[in-house]
Amino acid sequence: MSKDISALSYEQARDELAKIVAKLEAGGASLEDSIALWERGEELAKICNQWLDSAKERLDKGTK
Repeated sequence: MSKDISALSYEQARDELAKIVAKLEAGGASLEDSIALWERGEELAKICNQWLDSAKERLDKGTK
């Protein structure tokens, strides 16, 4: 999980986010670890949304 988020592809960010969600849902992590996972997940979700917004813009430009 230490890889720079900005260097991740959409697929890498999505897959890491899914793993974080699974870890949080499974429970058992300390509060501190859970917060760190949550914060990383928030950043990953933001990157995924940026990738999707960019793809949508490119598609929209192609249909006009």
